[in-house]
Amino acid sequence: MTTAQVDTFALDRLPARAAWPVMTAMGYPERTNCAVTLLDQTVADLGPNRPCITADDATWTYGELLDSVERCASVLANWGVQSGNRVLLRIPNNAWLAASWLAILRIGAIPVTTMTMMRHLELAKVIDIANVQWAIVDHRFTQEFDDFAVPTLISGGEQADTLQAQAARVRDRVAPCATYATDIALLAFTSGTTGKPKATMHTHADVLAIADTFSAQILKPNADDVFCGTPPLAFTFGLGGLLIFPLRVGASTVLIEQADPAAVLQTIAGHRVSCLFTAPTAYRALLSVLGQAQAAGAMVDISSLRRCVSAGETLPEAIWTQWFTQTGVKLIDGIGATEMLHIFISAADDDIVPGATGRPVPGYEAMVVDDAFKPVPPGELGRLAVRGPTGCRYLDDDRQQIYVQHGWNVTGDIYTCDERGYFRYIARGDDIIVSSGYNIAAPEVEAALLMHDAVAEVAVVGDPDEQRGMIVHAFVVLNDGADAAQMTVTLQEHVKSIIAPYKYPRKLTFVDALPRTATGKLQRFRLRDGLG
Repeated sequence: MTTAQVDTFALDRLPARAAWPVMTAMGYPERTNCAVTLLDQTVADLGPNRPCITADDATWTYGELLDSVERCASVLANWGVQSGNRVLLRIPNNAWLAASWLAILRIGAIPVTTMTMMRHLELAKVIDIANVQWAIVDHRFTQEFDDFAVPTLISGGEQADTLQAQAARVRDRVAPCATYATDIALLAFTSGTTGKPKATMHTHADVLAIADTFSAQILKPNADDVFCGTPPLAFTFGLGGLLIFPLRVGASTVLIEQADPAAVLQTIAGHRVSCLFTAPTAYRALLSVLGQAQAAGAMVDISSLRRCVSAGETLPEAIWTQWFTQTGVKLIDGIGATEMLHIFISAADDDIVPGATGRPVPGYEAMVVDDAFKPVPPGELGRLAVRGPTGCRYLDDDRQQIYVQHGWNVTGDIYTCDERGYFRYIARGDDIIVSSGYNIAAPEVEAALLMHDAVAEVAVVGDPDEQRGMIVHAFVVLNDGADAAQMTVTLQEHVKSIIAPYKYPRKLTFVDALPRTATGKLQRFRLRDGLG
């Protein structure tokens, strides 16, 4: 494959071409650097003085963001970062995360954005799989990097040689890398049902494609829109909704580091946010805070909202109805996947059917198939398969053949499709637990619990939950001598110390034995049915 990247680690680890899904071309120029298209081209078209980013650490116009990105890119190049190198980012949602991400792409390198909640064990897996060579880490989140032999730039803080201090001293700007549209632009990690994360690879063309399909065709933003939301930029849902989509049309974005419901509502009112991105559980929480404010006679002005997007987990019809009743805004539901980069089934405005996810985003195809990969009749359950301009390409991972079958991406979701072509979510078809919009792999939680000396055996499933959609429920067999009455909080805190805190089991049930078949295979369905 033709490339402008000096380091071909990622390209060399693409799946065999025959294992790729069928992908439709969007017609971008052969030489395309998505960071240049999103930023330099927008400045050229609309001018440098438009508002761009408002965040806790900076407020920038488009011209100021471009200046910061150019300076950051020069720092990285002077540091020794080459095109194709992998650069890990561990920064909360703020202006310098956005600038760093764009700067890495600008010089043809590959950002690997991680959540600040990740613990040492999780970071070690990412660093190993992606062969991370460099890192930019927020000064408040350096502790987990103490044991990693990864050269690290510190973002923010009072140290003398931070990224910002070096950027301020830059005199000569490096030219952007003339990447090919097919060069790898980013690595995004997704949970695996085995507990081993998978690195999905996306190109410069892919980054633009999600803006030119879901955003352009369903969201339909304009340059006057103000974007905001709760998902981290480490999630591709947040990356698209809070950075790529606004930049593509010259709109502005408000990035919040601590996105609790009260802060989100305050931001909407204070910045006249018009496009909101978050998960169904967050919309439920926003409704609760709004209700409390109204009961207290307080006024929360969210009248600026015109587009509210929900993804990350299934959207209950009750939440859709409550939000519409409260705000007059129809929630735009959507299903996406890290493997696909963003949303591929959705609906907006009068096309919305409450309770249904929607229809394929223009540019994508979808169908519901049986185990023989034959389309099922309308209304019947089956596996969701999708294809379009983006698709799954795992980095050096045998699970490619599971996700991609017959040229289609098979997402692991169980769906139905009615006569009108509306797709309706039924359940997950694997061991992924979707809680408050986060994907949690049951085996990863099991592995963390088994690291405690008191645990002999464990099995983790998802329980339905009104507030979070699902919660992590661990069935634990303790070693002799361990006191179950004392272990719930102990094991919860143990898990929080090993993996990201949102993955901890909110419910633990202590049992004498786990249900197994005669051959010893765990019967998870019996756990989900309450050991019936």
